[in-house]
Amino acid sequence: MAELMSRDGNKVEFKVSVPAAEVNRAYDQVWAGLSRDVRVPGFRPGKAPRKVIESRVGKGYVEQEVRDRLLQTHYTQAARELKLSLVDATIDPQPLASGQAFEFKVTGETYPEVKLGDWKGAELTSAAPEITDEVLERTLSDLQERNATFDSVDRPIEASDQVTIEEQGEDGGTYPVYLDVAEEHVREALLGKSKGDTVEITVPAHQHGDHEHPAHTVTVTVLDVKTKQLQELGDDFAKTLNFESMERLRTDLKDELLRRATQEGDSARREEFITHLVEGMQVTIPQALLDRRREAMLEEIQDDLGRQGVKWGEYEAFMKEQNKLDDFMADLSKNAESRVKRDLALEQLAEDLKVQVSDAEFNQTMTMLAQANNLTPQALQKQLGPNGINSYYTSLVRERGLQQALSQLGKGSEAPAEDAQPESTAEAAEDTKTEE
Repeated sequence: MAELMSRDGNKVEFKVSVPAAEVNRAYDQVWAGLSRDVRVPGFRPGKAPRKVIESRVGKGYVEQEVRDRLLQTHYTQAARELKLSLVDATIDPQPLASGQAFEFKVTGETYPEVKLGDWKGAELTSAAPEITDEVLERTLSDLQERNATFDSVDRPIEASDQVTIEEQGEDGGTYPVYLDVAEEHVREALLGKSKGDTVEITVPAHQHGDHEHPAHTVTVTVLDVKTKQLQELGDDFAKTLNFESMERLRTDLKDELLRRATQEGDSARREEFITHLVEGMQVTIPQALLDRRREAMLEEIQDDLGRQGVKWGEYEAFMKEQNKLDDFMADLSKNAESRVKRDLALEQLAEDLKVQVSDAEFNQTMTMLAQANNLTPQALQKQLGPNGINSYYTSLVRERGLQQALSQLGKGSEAPAEDAQPESTAEAAEDTKTEE
C-alpha cells in the first residue's frame, strides 16, 4: 500500500508498506532459489536445512536478496498507484524481518508540468517511399553488381575494373581497388595503366576522424587487372541467390522493398509527429533535469570510449588541443535538452490519453525481455534495479501513447514500430541512464 506524504512542486515523498504475508512469500522464494542453487556437501540438492545454507551464504545476503525483490516489485507498483512519473528517486528501506510488514520511504522528483498544443489537428506529410518498377529494377541491378565476378585480363585499366595494387613503404600492403567506386584521385591515377606499371597516386589533404592529413604521394605497383562480369538477370541468376525463378525473386524482392518502405514511412511519421508535439508544448524545464541528462549522456560516451581502449581524460585533452572541447560540450547540452523535451512531450501525451499498462502486460513484457537476453525475470529485475524497472515501464507507456495518437490521426500504423521498446538489457539500461 502506497501513501503520499508530501508534495511540493516537483518534489514528492511517499511511503510504501508491504504486508507481512508478501514479505514471507519473498523469503520463501529466495530460500527456494538458494536451496536449489547452493550445493552443501552431505545433502542432496534442495534438502539442506536453511540454517546450513545461511551459514554458507550469510544472513545478510538472504535479507539483501529479499529486500531487493520487494523493492523491485513494490516501488514500481507504488509509483503507478500514486500516478507519479518520477525523474529519479532515493529509496530509504526500513529494517526487514520475516513475519513482519516491510516499509520503505521514497523521496523523488516528478516531471515538470507540461501543456501540449493541439496535436489532434496535426497534418502529417511524411509517407512511405513509392516502390515503382524503376526502383525494383535498380535494386535488381544492385544485386547484379554485388554478385559480379572478375576475370584477369591483359590490357590497360578501364573504368569498371578491379585492380590489385601493392603499396610501397613500411606501411604498405596488397589490396584490391574497385575503380567504379574508388575516389577520384585514385581512379584518375590508375586509368590506362597496365599490369606491372608503377604508379604515383597524389592523395589530397583531408580529415579522417579528428585527424588532419596533409597532401602526400603514395607509390603503388599494379599486380593484376580484372574485368567485371555481370550475370544476366534470369532464372540462373535467381538460383544463385536461392530463388527458384526470376519471377519469384522479383516478387519476394518487391515484397521486401514494400515492407521496408512501410517501416520507413511509419518511422518518418513518428518523428514528424514528435517534432510537432515538442514544438507545440509549453514547459519550464528545471536545470537539474537537463544537467542529469547531460551527465548521463557523457557517461555513455565515456563508457563507449573505454570499450575502445580510449581514456576519457586523454580524449578530453586532445579536444582541448584542437579547440573543440567547447563545441563538444555545447552539442552535448543541446542534445540533452532535445532528449528531455522529447520525453516530456511523450510523457504528457500518454497522460492526456490516460494510457495504462496493466501489471500483467508489464510482467509479460519483462519476461519476454528476460528471455531475449537469456536471463530469468528475477535476474533482469536485479540488473535493472528499481529505477530501471520504473523507467522501462515509463518507456512502454510513452510508446503506447504515441501509437494511440498516431492511430487517432487516421494514418498511423496500428502495429508498434520495431524500436517500440528496448530489446536488450543494454538498451533498457541505456533508457534507465537517460531517465536519471
